[in-house]
Amino acid sequence: MSWGSELWDQFDNLEKHTQWGIEFVEKYTKFVKERSEIETNYAKQIRNLSKKYQPKKNSREEEESKYTFCQAFLMTLNELNDYAGQHEVIAENLTSQIIAELTRYLTELKAERKSHFHDGRKAQQHIETSWKQLEASKRRFERDCKEADRANQYFEKMDADINVTKADVEKARQQSQMRQQMATDSKKDYASYLQKFNQEQNDHYYTIIPNIFQKLQDMEEKRIERLGVCMKTFAEVDRQVLPIVGQCLDGMTKAAESIEPKTDSKQVVESYKSGFEPPGDVEFEDYGQAMKRTVSENSLSNTREGKEKPTSKSKGKLWPFIKNKNKLSLKLGSGPEDFSHLPPEQRKKKLQGKIDELSKDIQKEMDQRDALTKMKDVYVKNPQMGDPASVDPRLSEISQNIEKLQSEVQKFEGWLAEVEERMPSKSDTHRRSGLYETQNNTTVSNNCAQDRESPDGSYTEEQNSEIQVKTNLNPTSTTPEFDDEFEDEETLPTIGTCKALYPFEGHNEGTISVAEGELLYVIEEDKGDGWTRVRRNEDEEGYVPTSYIEVLLETNAKGAMTYI
Repeated sequence: MSWGSELWDQFDNLEKHTQWGIEFVEKYTKFVKERSEIETNYAKQIRNLSKKYQPKKNSREEEESKYTFCQAFLMTLNELNDYAGQHEVIAENLTSQIIAELTRYLTELKAERKSHFHDGRKAQQHIETSWKQLEASKRRFERDCKEADRANQYFEKMDADINVTKADVEKARQQSQMRQQMATDSKKDYASYLQKFNQEQNDHYYTIIPNIFQKLQDMEEKRIERLGVCMKTFAEVDRQVLPIVGQCLDGMTKAAESIEPKTDSKQVVESYKSGFEPPGDVEFEDYGQAMKRTVSENSLSNTREGKEKPTSKSKGKLWPFIKNKNKLSLKLGSGPEDFSHLPPEQRKKKLQGKIDELSKDIQKEMDQRDALTKMKDVYVKNPQMGDPASVDPRLSEISQNIEKLQSEVQKFEGWLAEVEERMPSKSDTHRRSGLYETQNNTTVSNNCAQDRESPDGSYTEEQNSEIQVKTNLNPTSTTPEFDDEFEDEETLPTIGTCKALYPFEGHNEGTISVAEGELLYVIEEDKGDGWTRVRRNEDEEGYVPTSYIEVLLETNAKGAMTYI
């Protein structure tokens, strides 16, 4: 159906309709623009979220990266970052393929519509002008007819009157003839204008207006078609990124499936294994005979405390050596170069890792040296390519670096050999004094991790955590915080003696420093927490690791000896 034939009299309504169509295109363009902004903001928020949870460059995050679930989470974050990128692609395609196109098309559409309606108004004004001319000629013809009729009647009256002179009659006759001629001329003009108007009106309603309306109809159909294409593109923009989004989701699924609980459990062992042996069997203590308490290797019973020390006011804390007063925090990672602050197993791994790292650096330097040596040979054979002597300073520098790195490797290998010698074999179920006697000549680091091990055998320090040591590191000073625990406690009797197998610094509160080979009095046995309470003199007493000493019974206690 054609607008020109069906809507020939709806010029104003078509003008309103086409204006509404343009407003609808502007509305849809605004909708797509807001959708593009949403996609951009969403992608930005997703990227910020991914960046926020990316592992930081610190020792704790490096340790966490060893676990499969942490690796899976990192892979998920990376895939999520790529996923955000696809939403940015959606926003870019919406902007370039729809918003920009519609904005340009709107400009053209408005100009085209304006041109068509300008032609329509011009045609409308022309037909209205013709109509006005027709009406004017019609009124003039009507007026002239009336004037001619009146002039004729006046002539006839004058001609019939015998009293009127012949001159007056002639004058009336001439006036009547003039009026008749004017009426005839007006009639001809009116007929001419009428014919002209009818022709123009026919052209207007059957040719000019239909053509204009047909152009408006074509314009409107193109507008609707363009909207349909844009709506299809709107969906295609999303569909185009679906394969990559699917790959991102597949990557997240694959990351989740790569999690291995058994491997992570094994990694926990690798990360926290101290290398110390569990405590041995508890020896039988015969209370049926009159003797002082014998010192067992490790007492795991908590019920014997009350029986052995009914008058003691000690609170029996599992880890009474860390207080909140007069402390100095020590960040993890600020320990000595030889990692002597770590347990044997962890120290061994750190040393091995350092050796591997240095070996890689040595290999890199050697590769550079080989490359420079080849370059020097080329210069020697072809002097025009370069001066061989220009390579010598760099070769000398690399050689010095290699020697330095090799000395570092030897140093760490020495520490590693020392750790491996001290570590007990898995077949040793009891740690006896004879074993340590053979190791007395071996230098033991004063910063052994035993003084940082909690009495329950667990390792008290985590990555990024702080360990607390006393501000006053004088080993001979008293410990007021720990003395608060025992200020009302009776002086404990001596139940035996002990000999220090290794030096112990005793940095923590409640501990006492001992030198290798030093003899001390035992005043409280190991209750299963790995610590024995000893006394040097009346003013100096504290805890030392049970594995660092050899405990001797009193002479009246069967004359036996307990080995730790």
